[in-house]
Amino acid sequence: MVFTTLAHHIDLALLHEAHGRTRKDGAVGVDGQTAEMYAERLEENLGSLHERLKAGTYVAPPVRRVHIPKGDGGKTRPIGIPAFEDKILQRAVAMVLEAVYEQDFLDCSFGFRPYRSAHQALQLVRERAMARGGAVILEVDIQAFFDSLDHGHLRGFLDGRVRDGVIRRVIDKWLKAGVLEHGGVSYPETGTPQGGVISPLLANVYLHEVIDKWFVNEVKPRLRGDAHLVRYADDFVIVFQREDDARRVLDVLPKRLAKYGLTLHPTKTRLVHFRPPGPGRGDPGTFDFLGFTHLWARSRKGRWVLKQQTARGRFSRALKRITDWCKLHRHRGVREQHVHLCRALRGHYGYFGIKGNSKAIATFAYRVVLVWFKWLQRRSQRPMTVERKQALLARFPLPPPKITQRFYLLAANP
Repeated sequence: MVFTTLAHHIDLALLHEAHGRTRKDGAVGVDGQTAEMYAERLEENLGSLHERLKAGTYVAPPVRRVHIPKGDGGKTRPIGIPAFEDKILQRAVAMVLEAVYEQDFLDCSFGFRPYRSAHQALQLVRERAMARGGAVILEVDIQAFFDSLDHGHLRGFLDGRVRDGVIRRVIDKWLKAGVLEHGGVSYPETGTPQGGVISPLLANVYLHEVIDKWFVNEVKPRLRGDAHLVRYADDFVIVFQREDDARRVLDVLPKRLAKYGLTLHPTKTRLVHFRPPGPGRGDPGTFDFLGFTHLWARSRKGRWVLKQQTARGRFSRALKRITDWCKLHRHRGVREQHVHLCRALRGHYGYFGIKGNSKAIATFAYRVVLVWFKWLQRRSQRPMTVERKQALLARFPLPPPKITQRFYLLAANP
């Protein structure tokens, strides 16, 4: 069914809900307006936003672009920061479109969807790879996906489900809004700003048509063995039972992506023979997915099991962020530093604290303590003795390493 009238669902009540769901501590956009400034006249601002949306006079401001390190050879990832009001409207439109597209999205997709998470995707990869005692993994990386997304193809995909004029016009305005960088505004003909509230949903719509439906409906029925696609936004792996099936898909995948303006990363896309060590099997191989390195290791009972450990790059980047913060704020009060470090460690445990990864998160916690002591020592001539360190940790204890994701809820039974 194609929906031609959806904009009437975006009323003041929905805008209030969208405002409540919008982060208030994020970076500001090109207009410099903060969440506190917008909230001072919230009713008036939301009413004006609603009227401009209905009348078609809403103007999408350019997106402010910043670059964050990727951790692979000094490269950076461009992130778009919309204006705060833009975030509210994007959230409202995303809430309406989400209700439509959740009826279509397939079970292989986990990114930025309700009741689905990266941990569920990781659990599914683990189950599928261990089901037959190993697998052949196709590790896929789409090069600069958010910068390469073709607007024409995206509009064609949206035509299949949503043709409401108000919503489609405002989406076009966001696609054409432009990017503010280095003091000038450019207008890319492809892509959607990574970091925008609406971008993950548009990415899911695009890849649902390009990858998910194609693999499930056209590729999988033609394979000789079992195969499972697991996708989180633009990151995905395919778990194959047979190597010949994996090579056939790897041969045709670049042609499929090229049809829609996308390309595979030449070095990060590869086949991995992922089987437990044994006679005549060679190197068991490893692969990275969603910040975890997947490898075979012995369980406590001596069996070969798939373990998921914090990827080296993610470990280094997380520790570097804490190091940079401690260096910059070393002269602040110890209590304030303690609050920040507790929050950072709990966030790290919340994502990386999965079963089998206890050694990595314990090492991370230990390294954080060393970094903290190092920069506290730099602000004083008084030596940081063992007794002082113990007294400091007794007064300001840091959260101990904790497995927080021991059990996963699969999407079929949230």
